[in-house]
Amino acid sequence: MKSILIIGLGRFGSYTARKLFEQGHEVLGVDQQAEMVERAMGYLSGGQIGDSTDPEFLQSLGVRNFDVCIVAIGDDFKSSLVTTTLLKEMGVGHVVALASEDVHEFLLKRMGADDIIYPHKQLGEWAAVRFGSDHVTDFFRIDDDTAVYEMEVPARWIGRTIGELDIRRRYGISIIGVRRSMETYGSGQNKSRTEVMILPELMLKEKMTLLVLGDDASIKKCFK
Repeated sequence: MKSILIIGLGRFGSYTARKLFEQGHEVLGVDQQAEMVERAMGYLSGGQIGDSTDPEFLQSLGVRNFDVCIVAIGDDFKSSLVTTTLLKEMGVGHVVALASEDVHEFLLKRMGADDIIYPHKQLGEWAAVRFGSDHVTDFFRIDDDTAVYEMEVPARWIGRTIGELDIRRRYGISIIGVRRSMETYGSGQNKSRTEVMILPELMLKEKMTLLVLGDDASIKKCFK
């Protein structure tokens, strides 16, 4: 369990707080507006009303005692930068900040944010990859060059085994999981089961998707 401070309880902050609370973490939520704190109290360990750009208020929260501080006030450019700067000056070990545009992301990095969440940019890239291809069903970036792609099994691979294809040696990428699509009996609904113990003798079939890890260039080369 971690102790986490979330500053800003708008849509992003409150949703993040809810998910962290459901995972069993201790979550303190902070917002300038009393109604935002009250609305979120059902999934907070505690709530405070106050201005995060006020150093005395931040100090009163004991910010150095938190494992992670999340600055979720991306819609207020100035407050986001000031809060991030103060947290780092106060010795907070891990500050995560929400960015709303490119210059905001750049300045947050300069202010010392350890991690930056830029939803519009990240979701934009995901949408471009997902809907710009006929064969990618999901996508998760690891770093600037490497990602996990969920891909449909190419028609030329159906009926062949993982070992026979020898993808890792030929292309420098790894199949780290296989997802099988299954129809729930009598319901007409499809569910999936993911297998991560991938053996060389596994034969690829229709209604499978592959979880593939590698750099973008190698994956594009392999899957055309």
